[in-house]
Amino acid sequence: MRSFLLAVACALALTSGVPAFAQQQVEGDPLPGTERLTMAGDIAAQMVAGIDRFLLREIELSVERRGQHWKRDFSSPEAYNKSIGPNRQRLKKILGVVDERVPFDAPEVIGTITPTRRASEGHPLAIGRGGNYEIFAVRWPAVRQVHGEGLLLVPRGDKVADIIAIPDADQTPEQICGLAEGVPPESQFARRLADNGCRVLVPTLISREMAKRAPPGQAGRANLTNREFCYRPAFELGRGLIGYELQKVLAAVDWFEKAATAEQASGSRPPPGAPRIGIIGYGEGGLIALAAAAIDPRIDVCGVSGYFGSRQSIWREPIDRNVFGWLDEFGDAELATLIAPRMLVVENRSYPERKLPSEGGAPAVLAAPLGALKEVQRAEKLLGGVERKLARFSYADVGPEKAPPLFGGVPALREFLGDLGVRPEVFISDRPPRHVANVSDPTARQQRQIDEILRDTQYLLAESPYVRQQFMKKLTDCKTVDEYAKVAEEYREFFATEVIGRFDYPLEKPNPKSRKSYETDKWTGYEVVLDVFPDVFAYGILCLPKDLQPGEKRPVVVCQHGLEGRPQDVIGDQRKDVYEAFAGKLAERGFITFAPQNIYIGKDDFRTLQRKANPLGKTLFSIMVPQHQQICNWLKSLPQVDPERIAFYGLSYGGKSAMRIPPLVKDYCLSICSADFNDWVDKCASTRAPYSYVWTGEYEIFEWDLGSTFNYAEMAALIAPRPFMVERGHFDGVGVDERVAAEYAKVQRIYNVQLKMPDRCRIEWFVGPHKINGQGTFDFLHEHLRWPKPH
Repeated sequence: MRSFLLAVACALALTSGVPAFAQQQVEGDPLPGTERLTMAGDIAAQMVAGIDRFLLREIELSVERRGQHWKRDFSSPEAYNKSIGPNRQRLKKILGVVDERVPFDAPEVIGTITPTRRASEGHPLAIGRGGNYEIFAVRWPAVRQVHGEGLLLVPRGDKVADIIAIPDADQTPEQICGLAEGVPPESQFARRLADNGCRVLVPTLISREMAKRAPPGQAGRANLTNREFCYRPAFELGRGLIGYELQKVLAAVDWFEKAATAEQASGSRPPPGAPRIGIIGYGEGGLIALAAAAIDPRIDVCGVSGYFGSRQSIWREPIDRNVFGWLDEFGDAELATLIAPRMLVVENRSYPERKLPSEGGAPAVLAAPLGALKEVQRAEKLLGGVERKLARFSYADVGPEKAPPLFGGVPALREFLGDLGVRPEVFISDRPPRHVANVSDPTARQQRQIDEILRDTQYLLAESPYVRQQFMKKLTDCKTVDEYAKVAEEYREFFATEVIGRFDYPLEKPNPKSRKSYETDKWTGYEVVLDVFPDVFAYGILCLPKDLQPGEKRPVVVCQHGLEGRPQDVIGDQRKDVYEAFAGKLAERGFITFAPQNIYIGKDDFRTLQRKANPLGKTLFSIMVPQHQQICNWLKSLPQVDPERIAFYGLSYGGKSAMRIPPLVKDYCLSICSADFNDWVDKCASTRAPYSYVWTGEYEIFEWDLGSTFNYAEMAALIAPRPFMVERGHFDGVGVDERVAAEYAKVQRIYNVQLKMPDRCRIEWFVGPHKINGQGTFDFLHEHLRWPKPH
């Protein structure tokens, strides 16, 4: 049967006018110097599963490793606060709290004056009225043109404290203030605080409402929550949705502080001494409250409900909570130590629950984290030298089986208000506030908040070339090739540690295993497996030309497949429409080729590897770079290989690899990027371009803060002065020619003007789609690998 199928394949190849090289699957001896490979089944899936085990183990190990980042000084409260300053600054950076906020005197009241309202009925712009407070719809500036928006509850008499009360992302300010249904009265904590004389600001968070996203005028694509939709471009540009929401909250703290200073100057407020600013939140609001208090010591008391606990499974949570490097230095216990010695009240009572499907967006489960009490105990252990007690717990049952879960309960509020200097007995009013004007539209407000964040990301996108230009200035100012090579090493180190992420493990001994698996009349193919890290191995197919002579050393081309591809796709005809069997064709031309299995296979199975790597400050390429280093190390040990002539040639996701792996694996003497080279930052962050990843199912594709550091021209600068080439089809939907040409022009300038090596940089344009063309690139390989073309 196998012979019959092979004959049919060869016949089809001949009738279609393509070369009739069809590899035959065989079984044979291993390569000399290797053990026999006995692995069966889907080796690619086994590789992904092994990497998954490795990353989960790294997540567990991260807890004990965090201590290396901390130098806590317990000699005095002042010394302690100074010693955690660097950690606080790093937290701000990874959360994207990096922009200067807009100063303002007071929030803007949104509303229409009701002329018929009598003075006894309260302020003419109020939208609601409680027993001893009024409610206003307000907005306030945060950064640039991004505003916070929500409700402000103002007591009629003297206020006793300023509070920011933050609902969960699936709740509205109206619900926790008692102006709308959806939250039980026992959990309307914003109005409870106002009942007790606090001025309370309730910001709106971006919701988890889902919708299919698409460029203007096109049908919907990926089904994303509002939060993921805002997260995607922001993350690429070094901000993040959490960062935007923190800026809105911290802008409110700015206002509270400014107002308090004015009140003290006028003598209308008691002298400083008692805590006066508090922040409290539930669910997503609890996250924002915890992070805000950790960042800003002006917040005197923090209350967290429905959030605090172990973050070791953060990769399962909604992707908008993805923070690059979070678990490397921080868990909730570490954030608690940034709040100390101020009061942190943790309510372990109920948690938002939701399951997000995999319909183009990142699948996620929102549920109670494990070990809230253990996390507080861990924080107290970390704070063994601080006298003041860190956290207090308030436990309560959920209530009747079908009743809504409760939060913001009296015990938690008593601890929270008590530390603010408010009377210890919490007053509970049975009278909810009532609407006195109908101007608050949560749906329209939500859309305004989304639109402002997206517009700001597009401003950052437009500014990003100038930011990168300044970032790369030290390299672009180099006058000689030697100086360039020296300075480029500094940028490679930054790229390796801050962008790609590097595991500080030595490579395992490769322990190569192989088996003869494929054969044509021109070459023999061996499946090869190499050990890399514990549970991590590299796998690929080595093709050795049959005309190799004893003692001869030849160049190697490492031929990299694209998304959901396999090594078999690039050596044979099964994916000829995309790959043109380019590894097999190059082997026919006399090159040794190696086709690695990269890890982007298995859909959510591999995409969740990125979710697990990112909180460690790592990426998929944190695994693929050492895999390729091990491949090069092993290839260089083969007697048939010239170690100075090993090239990289990748298509699509393999083209992404061509931009990220050769800068760090310097054994690659040249790199060819096919069907991927682009204005990459624009492709990932644009909310206008139809080819943008903002609209698609590749939720793992976004890389932290590339906008400020490395677009493709900057990555190519790290490949230089080694030869570099782009292969681009005019009909390739990954981008448009104009963007590709503009980004490539920056690379060409480096080679032409700065390095004066114009022959080492090239682009081939061809009339065709997303595929290997194999014309100019093959010539480029022959030229720079110094291997004669076939006659």
